[in-house]
Amino acid sequence: MPVSALPGFRDVFPDALARRRRIFAAWRDVAARYGFEEYDGPPLEPLDLYTGKSGDEIVEQLYHFRDKGDREVALRPEMTPTLARMVAQRAAQLKKPIRWFSIPQLFRYERQQRGRLREHFQLNMDIIGEPGPLADAEVIAAAVDIMRALGFGPGDVRVRLSDRRILADALVADVGLAPDDLPGALSAIDRHERNPQAVATWIAERGLPPASAAALTAFVGALDAPAGLLAREAARPLKDCLAALEAMGLAPFVDVDFRIVRGLAYYTGIVFELFDARRSLRAICGGGRYDDLLEQVGGVDLPCVGFGMGDVVLGELIAERDGPPRSDPAVAVFVVAVGEDDRPAALGLVHALRDRGIGVEFALKKQALGKQLELAVARGARAAVVVGSTERAAGEAVVRRLDSGTEQRVPFTQLAKDYAF
Repeated sequence: MPVSALPGFRDVFPDALARRRRIFAAWRDVAARYGFEEYDGPPLEPLDLYTGKSGDEIVEQLYHFRDKGDREVALRPEMTPTLARMVAQRAAQLKKPIRWFSIPQLFRYERQQRGRLREHFQLNMDIIGEPGPLADAEVIAAAVDIMRALGFGPGDVRVRLSDRRILADALVADVGLAPDDLPGALSAIDRHERNPQAVATWIAERGLPPASAAALTAFVGALDAPAGLLAREAARPLKDCLAALEAMGLAPFVDVDFRIVRGLAYYTGIVFELFDARRSLRAICGGGRYDDLLEQVGGVDLPCVGFGMGDVVLGELIAERDGPPRSDPAVAVFVVAVGEDDRPAALGLVHALRDRGIGVEFALKKQALGKQLELAVARGARAAVVVGSTERAAGEAVVRRLDSGTEQRVPFTQLAKDYAF
């Protein structure tokens, strides 16, 4: 029998799951504050939902197979095509703009490394039906506020913000590329930071003329200086987005960086990625505008903008700050039956406390008082409620505070009603 999970998959023990719950809670809290509704979709989708729409890298990483109905299917590697398909089904009935979020588990057959596994959970937040830059600013602000909710400031994390429309305009007008060359060139620029030979390799594969090759190489080398690109007419939406983020007080988190392109084929405008400030990890989140995807998937022409934030890199960042994960206390109260005759009264008290919404545990077999108290401490309980024959006769129990050791006699009726543990 295997002693560990498959490569790239995780056994999630209670301490790690406690950290994941805190991440999920921050995601849901910020989504609620921004007025987003939660949705979900199937983990298995038709293969052609991704081929041709998600980009070559994702298509190569798909877990896909032919099912028993002879259909070509794939485990979802991302959520945006599912979102597009679902919105297309009800586009006429949904009030615009649509604000939806989801926390799906996603699957990609990737090379395993730090911050990258073959499965992860990912927050997706999307605004559908609004083409203006305030929608872009809104989802970027939500991503920043998640990091703030988790205790990170502008010295810890940075948003790197760009716009593919500006790059495309410059590549055609200044570099001289043909429009058909843009997808390949943008993809090469997206890979350039991770692979400095990516642009040169694409130039060679494409067979660009020497003048165009030299112009593209110089263009990529100048991306560290964004002022010229920001002066272009195509930069108006990006500058409006930046102004909105400044008005929200979030400009200290944001850097304009035209090296950010995003590799997915469906992005059409503003794009962004969020990194730790030291750049020791992969991107914490990434997203942007994808105005054509709903029409491609479902024939509905609606503009969209959104992002995805995974739990793996975010968990790594939290671990760097906080150290190993810690389990949440299993229970708040441990009820102790001193003798077997005390068990019925103890069990009645257990259920009464649980009815109040309090987490309660008790010993499932006969144990000495000391052993039961040891278990109470191990479970992280704040208090032990001890029921013995003397207490039963008086209709009360002894509440022992496990941090201080102080004790108090409390009537059963008060414990079951409103006693504050």
